[in-house]
Amino acid sequence: MAAFLPASPDQAAFRDELLAQGMLLASDVPGLYGHGAVFDDVLCAVDQWLGRVGAVEHPEQLRFPPLIPRRDLEMNGYLSSFPHLAGTVFSFEGGQAEALEQAERAGRHEDWSRCQAMTELTLTPAACYAAYPAMGARGSLPPGGATLDLGPAWVFRHEPSGDPARMQTFHMREMVRFGEPETVSAWRDRWRDRSVALLRSIGLDARADIASDPFFGRAGRMLAASQRDQELKFELLVPIAGPQPTAVASFNYHHDHFAAPYRIRTAAGAIAHTACIGFGLERITLALIQTHGPHPARWPEAVGHVLWPR
Repeated sequence: MAAFLPASPDQAAFRDELLAQGMLLASDVPGLYGHGAVFDDVLCAVDQWLGRVGAVEHPEQLRFPPLIPRRDLEMNGYLSSFPHLAGTVFSFEGGQAEALEQAERAGRHEDWSRCQAMTELTLTPAACYAAYPAMGARGSLPPGGATLDLGPAWVFRHEPSGDPARMQTFHMREMVRFGEPETVSAWRDRWRDRSVALLRSIGLDARADIASDPFFGRAGRMLAASQRDQELKFELLVPIAGPQPTAVASFNYHHDHFAAPYRIRTAAGAIAHTACIGFGLERITLALIQTHGPHPARWPEAVGHVLWPR
């Protein structure tokens, strides 16, 4: 069972305000929320704005479901690096006796997993994970590589928390770049620098910083240190609630980690490099509400002009 991450007093107070205002809708599970109408309106506006910003690169738009084949999670190393965050889909495959036992156990809210079997599906931990096998199936990249816009995708991370900014399932607006190493790393860096100005344009106190992923265990600490040393990951940090600013976007350079398993090659025949950028739509929405208040109609005119252009 994943460790519960408690909320700070400020985070708990912000969460309670959001629930009282109907911005978020509570469930019995920490980190699992519905969206109220106002919250969803802001989230959709942020997503559409980011889509307009990214459209200048003319990316190919691909959309995938919130599930991926578990073989892909096995191939790309996720289960060794992040076993604590993964979500696996199980389903009933028994007979009448097993169905009765499952119903009885469920009626008492007891463990009924023994009545279930693992399927070939897992929950998507990052939108880009579905893009690599799809690109590998095409063969070589075109000259200059490829850029994908994966849209507002549902993703899942098993990290229950009382912090409203740390949800277990949420939307990421992701783009992925495939190509030569220099092209890909430069693309990642341009978006990192550009995104600071983008979020500041909607009134958020954003800054970029070197970061690392939450790798698992003792070996994971070494991986995290190496990731930071090589500056493979940057995050965009914005105050939301609590003692530290929250990461609302990430900018990741993968080398050939994802391209190699799927034999994604450049037009010249070399294994491609990849990078991805991801904006957390719920977190940006929360930052806007915390910064400007719960009534978007009263937000600064400049912010409204960016998010709801006429």
